[in-house]
Order: sequence, then C-alpha cells, then structure tokens
Amino acid sequence: MDLLRTAASIKNGKTALGVELGSTRIKAVLVTHDCQTIANSSYAWENELEHGVWTYSLEQVWTGVQVCYAQIAADVQSLYHVPLQKIGSIGISAMMHGYLVFNKENQLLTPFRTWRNNITGEAADYLTDKFQFNIPQRWSIAHLYQAILNGEEHVQDIAFMTTLAGYVHWKLCGKKILGIGDASGMFPINQHYSSYDKKDLEVFGQFDKVKKLPWKIEEILPTVCKAGENAGTLTEKGARLLDTKTGMLEAGSLMAPPEGDAGTGMVGTNSVRKCTGNISVGTSAFSMNVLDRPLKTVHKDIDIVTTPEGALVAMVHTNNCSSDINAWVRLFGEFASCTGLQLTSDKLYELLFTQAVKADKDAGGIINYSYLSGENITRIDTGRPMFLRTPHSKFNLANFMLAQLYAAFVPLKIGMDILMQEEDVKTDVMIAQGGLFQTPGINQQILADTLNMPITIMDTAGAGGPWGMAVLAVFAKWRKEDESLADFLDKRVFCHSKISTLTPNPAGVAGCQQFIKSYKEGLPVEAAAGKFITDNS
Repeated sequence: MDLLRTAASIKNGKTALGVELGSTRIKAVLVTHDCQTIANSSYAWENELEHGVWTYSLEQVWTGVQVCYAQIAADVQSLYHVPLQKIGSIGISAMMHGYLVFNKENQLLTPFRTWRNNITGEAADYLTDKFQFNIPQRWSIAHLYQAILNGEEHVQDIAFMTTLAGYVHWKLCGKKILGIGDASGMFPINQHYSSYDKKDLEVFGQFDKVKKLPWKIEEILPTVCKAGENAGTLTEKGARLLDTKTGMLEAGSLMAPPEGDAGTGMVGTNSVRKCTGNISVGTSAFSMNVLDRPLKTVHKDIDIVTTPEGALVAMVHTNNCSSDINAWVRLFGEFASCTGLQLTSDKLYELLFTQAVKADKDAGGIINYSYLSGENITRIDTGRPMFLRTPHSKFNLANFMLAQLYAAFVPLKIGMDILMQEEDVKTDVMIAQGGLFQTPGINQQILADTLNMPITIMDTAGAGGPWGMAVLAVFAKWRKEDESLADFLDKRVFCHSKISTLTPNPAGVAGCQQFIKSYKEGLPVEAAAGKFITDNS
C-alpha cells in the first residue's frame, strides 16, 4: 500500500470504519474508499451467565468500542503520520437477535439477553404456529413475547426494542434504524416491500396479552433500511462517545445501516447473489444460503432471514462451535507453560490442529459435545461440555483433536441436511470464514468431509465481519447510482481475490458419518447431564 496515498485518503476522509461486536471479541477495521485495510484492532470480552441468562453489560460494550477506536487512531498516527480526524462513513455490526429494550427516558429496562439464551421456547413455538413462519428462540420477538407471557413488569414501559448493533448505531447518530438483514432476526420481513411483515404485525397485535399493553409492536421496532441507504450521520455526541482519547474525531460521518454478523459474513465472503452460500464459524456457527425460491415448508431448524439488500436467505444456526476447543487449547497452553515452553496462541492452535491430520477418520470412537449452552438443532436445553470414550476407544491426541473439530461442525451438518435433502437447496459455491481456518487446509478439509460438500476459503477469510461492515460503509458512501451490492462486490472488492477449494475425501466422509451416528446415539446422555449436573456458579 502506498503510504503517501493512504495518508492523503485518511486526511481527506476517504475512509470507512467497520466495527463488529462479536461474541468473544469486539473488532474494528479502517479501510480506504477502495476497501483496502489501513488499520485494525480488537478487544476481548466474554458473555456472563447471570441469574440463568447470558448477557453482556452495556458498560463493557462501550469500553470495547472505545478501546478499538483508540487503537485504530493510534496506529493511523504511528504508521501514516496523520491524525484520524475525519471518517467518510461508519458501519456498526454485532451479534444478531437478542433482546434490548428501553423506556421513554432511554433507560435500559432489563439486562441485555443475548442470542445464546434458550429461554423462550413457549413463545417461539406459539409464534411459529400463529405466523406460520419459523421463529427461533434467539429472535427478539420471541424474547419479547416470552417476557409478556412471564408477566415481567418492564414490558409495560417499553418504548424501543433493538439489537446490539442497532443500540450502538442509535447512540452514535440518534437514529433508531436497523439494516434489513439484522431486522430479519427480530421480526419476519416481507421481501416484497422490504420491511416487517404487515400480516404478522397484525396477528401479534391481536394476541390477548398484547392488546392490554400501552404500545403497538410496530411503534417499538426500529426503522428498516437496506444496504446503501443513508442511515444517519455521526453526531458530535456520538463522536465524543467513540473517540474518548484524542477528542479529534469530527462529526458528520455517514452512518451505514447497522447489520448483523450474518450479513457482514455474507459481504465478507462475496455471498449475496442467489444460489451462493457461506459458513461462519466462531463461538457459534451458521450457514447462509441465498435462495432462488421460497422453501416449500416451515422448518423449526431453519431461519428465514435476508441479505443486506433484502433477498431471502435460509440460515442454519448452531449456538456452539469453537468455545470448547478454545477452552482445551488454553488448558494445553497451561501445560506447555508448566514445562517451560512459552507458545503463542497461534502456535498452539497450529500444533494441535495439525495433529488431527494423523487421526483415525472416525476419531477412534471418541465422542465430544461442545455445548457450553443449549443447542436448538439437537434439542438440548442446557449445555454441558462433555467428552466421552469407551474402554476400547483409541484415545490419543490426534483423535482427541479430530473429535473436537467434528463436534464443532456436526450440529451444522444436521441442520444443513434439512436444506439439502428435504428442500433440495442448491448452492453454486460455499465459502467458509472464521478463525478456525487460519491454519491452512486442515480444518477446511474436515469441514468439507463433515458437510460432504466442497468448501472454498478466500484470502480475505481472516478479515471477518468488521471488514465486511467496513465494505458496507464504503458501499453506502461511494456506490454508483443503481449499483447493486452484488455487482459492487464482484467488480470493486473481490475482483482480484485468491481462493482455494477443497473437496470431500471419501474416507473422511465415511469416518465422520460414523462419528455422527455415535454422536446422535449419545445425545440423551448430554441432555441428562444438563438436567442433573448443576452449574453452581
């Protein structure tokens, strides 16, 4: 990258900032108006289980966002010798779904309830039946209706309900807006008019318990915007909230519609056209399959959401993926430290994942459940990470690591089978992204074997959601008139991208199928663990 040219872009505000609040890290990326990365930063955080509810404090939200911005500003000054004063456009992304509600005084009414909570089963089932549209437990409307059914006092005082991305966006620019992709995880969207489905709004409003409330559902939901639309401008108050260190950031940046992590994953993998798909793996895992036609029937394990431009997407979401792997890697790191070896996190992951190549294809009869929380796909209400083996399992490090990786991907496979086998959904390309793919080839091959389909990795796979959000911010500021998001990505962002594709290995597919058979047979044991083993914390 040309330092003088980049410095000029920074000085002239020809930049875009993408911020994504993920489940384990808050990340920020600053890019030029042609989507080249200038600087990036991150802040580690963890959700907390308080009174049986997974949550993050809003104080930590702002600590993380401010730390990330301060790191970006410091890097810009250090590397390009110009202060970061003017940003062309800003986009906020975050974990989809969940429950954030505020009263007329803009006070939070109950701690943030994240997507990870499986506490809305009664509401989700009822809404799915009445809407004839799948409403998962994670969705905001399921959280809201469950609170109504529970008789929670705060419900009377709700004036605004939003997602985490919508909340941060609101505080930065004063606009109660959501990108259509994120909004589609709050309430069903009608793609014909790109907003909340009017019929379902009416149905919800006629529920006996809802009619007694002093508000209407359409009054408390955020306004829906599509990618490329103007979603406000950074206010002076928002600039001071974002830039607490230097105080030099100017107000006036264009704000892109805030999006969910699923939407930024689609953008970051160039998977917004019909019949394309992508898989994002992290604390949770999900596949996004852009449909060329509506599904034939309602499936309890398939969410219907949208791309950032409003096209229908079949989403398979699993609550658990890499958390258990991360815990084991930390344990191995502690052991390495005890022996006097100081290994970096990246080196630890590389060493351990490399062992999986040597494993028996069925993981030697070892079974693993990576359920830190409940899992909707397999009907597990309460998570208990669990490792099982029989006296005759081949217990070694290689098989142990393969079992960990299989366990991270198998719930996604179970959900994907519904799309592929029952709905005959076809994808021309399936692109994967996430930190698990930073070790070249190994986990990509294991995912291909698990899903029994070719998996493509792009050279931008490590950039992730904040970069995808920065790209959406560029699109909002600098797109050509009538230019679609798909054309913008093809012609101006990914035209020189490098890709690698791995196809399923027949032996690996057969071995994983054997693992899946044992995995399914053992699910009652996992369910019993959640029932009988108390979390004393």
